[in-house]
Amino acid sequence: MAEEVGSGTHEGGVRRADVRRAWHRGLRVLIKVVRWVGTAAAALLAVHVVLTIGNANPDNGITRFVASWADWLALGFQDLFMPADPKAEVLLNYGAAALFWLIITSLATRILSTLNGRSI
Repeated sequence: MAEEVGSGTHEGGVRRADVRRAWHRGLRVLIKVVRWVGTAAAALLAVHVVLTIGNANPDNGITRFVASWADWLALGFQDLFMPADPKAEVLLNYGAAALFWLIITSLATRILSTLNGRSI
């Protein structure tokens, strides 16, 4: 028997409402992922600043792990400012990178929320 394809369906029998719901659900998941990644990047950079200013042992595994990720996440901010004090250098450069991540995350989630049809 042949099935009738109603006016609310796409080719293949997929309803437009189902496609729209899947699109919105996918965007909501993407917004959450972007928010988590950006926040985690900024937090890791902040932890690196705290460990450096707090004179954490540079040979400790945790400190090395955080420093290696912070160098990668700094995205070129590592040598933006060049003060004489090495701790001030870390604070300014990695702090600026953390702020960058927070700002970019905020902008990205706002754009994605707009695409999703609602504001944050």
